[in-house]
Amino acid sequence: MKLAVVVQRYGADISGGAELHARYVAEHLSRHVEVEVLTTCARDYISWRNELAPGTDVVNGVTVLRFPVRRERDPVDFARRSHQVFQARHSFRDELRWLESEGPTAPALIAHLRRAASAYDFILFFSYRYYHAYHGIRATPAKAVLVPTAERDPALGLAISARTFRSVRALMYNSHEERALIQAVSGNEDVPGVVVGVGSEIRDDASAARFRERTGIAGCFVLYVGRIDENKGCRELFDHFRRYAAEVSERMQLVLAGAPVMEIPSHSRIRHLGFVTDEEKYDALAAADALLMPSYYESLSMVTLEAWAMRLPVLTNGRCDVLRGQVIRANAGLYYESYEEFAAALHLLETERGLRRALGTNGRAYFERHYTWSVVEAKYLAMLERLERANRDGERPHVEPEPGWLHRRRRVQAPARAIVDELPTGPAARTWDAGESEPGRTTSAPRDRR
Repeated sequence: MKLAVVVQRYGADISGGAELHARYVAEHLSRHVEVEVLTTCARDYISWRNELAPGTDVVNGVTVLRFPVRRERDPVDFARRSHQVFQARHSFRDELRWLESEGPTAPALIAHLRRAASAYDFILFFSYRYYHAYHGIRATPAKAVLVPTAERDPALGLAISARTFRSVRALMYNSHEERALIQAVSGNEDVPGVVVGVGSEIRDDASAARFRERTGIAGCFVLYVGRIDENKGCRELFDHFRRYAAEVSERMQLVLAGAPVMEIPSHSRIRHLGFVTDEEKYDALAAADALLMPSYYESLSMVTLEAWAMRLPVLTNGRCDVLRGQVIRANAGLYYESYEEFAAALHLLETERGLRRALGTNGRAYFERHYTWSVVEAKYLAMLERLERANRDGERPHVEPEPGWLHRRRRVQAPARAIVDELPTGPAARTWDAGESEPGRTTSAPRDRR
């Protein structure tokens, strides 16, 4: 079997959520099937500037084909078009123009898919909201499998998004909340799908002592790992922590690891480490008392899974349905929706060592049931085998025809944000997917299917 993985940017040094997710999946599936990655020459997700050479590359043993981006993103044009489709009635053509404005627009990649589709048994698309996903899935619907990485953002309410969710052979969801959102907005319940997420490989040499020696940080601290961004809830996190440090605790520290895109407040108990290596990240997780996840919107938090694998409890923003649902299902952390809840939860984690240990133990058990690579690989391969059987039985996806010339131009599409605002909220009900390992059961290692 030969599998294509299509993603907006790709590289060993690219650490974005969906892009890192795609690389991990490509590398692990390459142990069982032949994998080829199709991506762009962009490294920067803001401008989509062509920085990497077009053509064939090899990244960690996986073949990568890179295609040039036709033009860089114009932030003014993208903002204008985003306002148009998110806030006002608009046409289907407006959404397609928004998609091109967002980028990365790579027609050569789509042309390759049309030309070489027969070379692949299935094509795995990452991130529903980009040019390559919409047009690539339209070009290869019989082979398209989507990893949507969808959050509760306005793009979810676009008509082109709903068509994408209905047009693929299968979806590999990150969480039960993501699946509930997508099914509510698109009515794609008949499309096969499984909640799978992504695996993690935890370093067995993580050292709290090495972290403290390297950084000079002593005493208790909570850790944040990721882009330091207002959109990730960091401004609220800083406000809550500074108040907590002034009113509740005289010793708790906040340690940050990641690139800042906002100002980090100057505070005697806030420490920014900057970019960290994998070794440094796991050393920090080994030393921390808890992980903080303040984000409002996630499709899956990889660092939360890594924390649980390290037996570390997590304190999350309860307004993020995905994080709240994961914490409840795992029974491996606490969540907050206000400063008062933040302070009460953090004080418990700071002062109750037994609670920290119990939550961390639960987190490790949840990780082992659902997020080891043997479990994740088995879910992907089981879905591919299911689709192969469907092919042999003559099943084909229903492909919605493109709107006609007049329908494309009619402003009959409701504002996308209004549609998303009406979607259900809260943690999703827990269901077991075919091939998913239930508590107390293990999933056998997948077969090599080269």
